Amino acid sequence: MHHAITFTRLTTVAPELLAAHMSEARMAMHMPLLAGPWSRVDAVQFVAAKEACWQRDGHGHWAILSDGRYVGWGGFQKEGDEWDFGLVLRPDAFGLGRAVTRQALAFARSDSRIPFVTFLLPASRRNLGALSRMGARFVGEVAHSGATFRKFRLDTA
Repeated sequence: MHHAITFTRLTTVAPELLAAHMSEARMAMHMPLLAGPWSRVDAVQFVAAKEACWQRDGHGHWAILSDGRYVGWGGFQKEGDEWDFGLVLRPDAFGLGRAVTRQALAFARSDSRIPFVTFLLPASRRNLGALSRMGARFVGEVAHSGATFRKFRLDTA
């Protein structure tokens, strides 16, 4: 079944919806930096931080909608001189990852400011075949806020 995937600003999503999403127990499995359930205040602060990235860098994370329904968040965030791609889908939308990523990477390829993207994946992520099929290559392990991630790079130019 085809789903109409759209990207919009996180400010269009009710903070309660973000808080419920990030409080799902399954989210913590692959998010080592997630400290626990989110409150409405946590969601508001998260959106403010992501909006600051948009103001500073001209890009940031989006709310992701499928057929008009919120299914997660993700996008490109500048980390130093690199654009890191992140994707956090609701458990009931995990199957949309490929379509969302394909659409986001098409966006990156159309923007000359993004010659490549990086992906930081926690050690808990075992199925990495999709990254290699896209052409991403393993760069190495990096520490971020006390957690270790596997870093991959995909040229978009």
